[in-house]
Amino acid sequence: QVQLVESGGGLVQPGGSLRLSCAASGSTFGDDAMAWFRQAPGKDREFVASINWSGIATFYANSVKDRFIISRDNAKNTVYLQMDNLEPEDTAVYYCGEDETPRVGVPSGRRVDYDCWGQGTQVTVSA
Repeated sequence: QVQLVESGGGLVQPGGSLRLSCAASGSTFGDDAMAWFRQAPGKDREFVASINWSGIATFYANSVKDRFIISRDNAKNTVYLQMDNLEPEDTAVYYCGEDETPRVGVPSGRRVDYDCWGQGTQVTVSA
């Protein structure tokens, strides 16, 4: 059974940084695209960033481009999200997702393409 466990969230001041991690077990992690999504109170879950199985191809939401970096370590079955220059608008619960369908090209940014989800980690950006 696939299990994804996010960690690294917390409270940070505007302009600060956080690094999220998502550890996978029981899955074909090394073959699958991974992504980060986030959900703020009262809002739908939205795409943040995705990365293909090898780590070569990435895709970002416009709102986080040039501030966030997604990466992965297949030897550790872990995907990361480095978040810099955080803004209050980044406050949300952050979830990682795993896409078990083989695809070519840019990793998907569509929520429906991700089959497995973690429980989420809270990120709060506030002075």
